[in-house]
Amino acid sequence: MPLRVIVAEDAVLLREGLVGLLQRFGHQTLAAVGDADSLVEAVRAERPDLIVTDVRMPPSNSDDGLRAAVALRREYPRLPVVVLSQYVEQSYAIRLLDSDNGHAVGYLLKERIGAVSDFMATLDRVADGGTVVDPEVIHQLVRLRQDPLERLSAREREVLSLMAQGRSNANLAAELFISDAAINKHIGNIFTKLDLPVDVDGHRRVLAVLHFLRA
Repeated sequence: MPLRVIVAEDAVLLREGLVGLLQRFGHQTLAAVGDADSLVEAVRAERPDLIVTDVRMPPSNSDDGLRAAVALRREYPRLPVVVLSQYVEQSYAIRLLDSDNGHAVGYLLKERIGAVSDFMATLDRVADGGTVVDPEVIHQLVRLRQDPLERLSAREREVLSLMAQGRSNANLAAELFISDAAINKHIGNIFTKLDLPVDVDGHRRVLAVLHFLRA
């Protein structure tokens, strides 16, 4: 069944390529835009069957396309959206995939689209209310949603608990009857397992404690 589609992609060649591909498969392109604001305006004016949008585009050249898709799904529940991306933008990806319990959503990584026929089948599936998510996207989001504290050993959790009480390294060593070197190793492991950025040591201690308090 022919679909009425709006395409949002700031790269002109890719945008025109998508329009030509849709036409080749019998679909109608209602609008082909290059920025997130134009995407929102076009959807409100045309009420398409499907949106195909890039993540990164003007006006800020960050994740404007994905944020626009999330906002449009709030405005028009179950509006079918297929997002094309060069990377996984975790926070908004989760919000997009959570909207309407994940109905009528696709999230594909551009570099992993291997066949035109598979891509067009994805558009049909999403337009029919299905969900299609690139396996790499799923892998990254599952990692994000796991409690990072689960990666810590029992001893590392104990060290982190005492850090949350404001203890110094020397206090930690005395409390746990282990050497300063062992404490430093445990703290280094905590920073690594919590994926804390390499930064000023005191700042990472604060971030580690925040992880503990949120959990």
